[in-house]
Amino acid sequence: MKLTLRVWRQQNAEAPGAMATYEVDGISQDMSFLEMLDTLNEELILGGDESVAFDHDCREGICGACSLVINGDAHGPERTTTCQLHMRSFDDGDTIDIEPWRASAFPVVKDLVVDRSSFDRIIQAGGYISAPTGTAPDAHATPVPKPDADSAFEHAECIGCGACVAACPNGSAMLFTSAKVNHLGVLPQGAPERETRVLDMVATMDDEGFGGCTLTGECATACPKGIPLPSITAMNKEWLRANRKVRR
Repeated sequence: MKLTLRVWRQQNAEAPGAMATYEVDGISQDMSFLEMLDTLNEELILGGDESVAFDHDCREGICGACSLVINGDAHGPERTTTCQLHMRSFDDGDTIDIEPWRASAFPVVKDLVVDRSSFDRIIQAGGYISAPTGTAPDAHATPVPKPDADSAFEHAECIGCGACVAACPNGSAMLFTSAKVNHLGVLPQGAPERETRVLDMVATMDDEGFGGCTLTGECATACPKGIPLPSITAMNKEWLRANRKVRR
């Protein structure tokens, strides 16, 4: 395959950025999108140019590091992570636009790399769960109803990639935050801090500069792990309940 790549190049958050055009040839349809970028970078380095900076880690669809907007879609045309997107999703001769996440809370570090430490601060605001010390309890000591366990597992699948923010017209982080809130909120181990957790995490999310949620649903459509849109509704109900209790 021969492709034309239009890649966003930007030295840092303060420097102006622009799209740079590159041609790559000999791309196999079995390559992942990141392997295709590796090929581009090898050619750039051999030609004496600076390689394109992009995030990656596990390349197995688990870590959520591979944050790219491809032809206007977070992670590209398939509902998966960029590292699991293969070049067979494109045609020979295609022009592909590659950009970083676009959100004020995700400042550009360099080229396609953005700083997503705001997500870390939202998680940190949630604190810890209360747990008794001493010997480990038996696995069946705290029964969890299956619907609650299923919901916790569903929300725990969130890998914090930020695709929800990149896809949202408002740059909202509500789907990410709701996944983290609901993950612990439905379990008995997370019950003692349930109210303070949702209030603190939502407040931190707002402080980080993420946009407001208008439930357009783009976040859930782009989520590679399928976190459902009703997760946001559940968190909103939890927040209202906790906020009313604090005001009393």
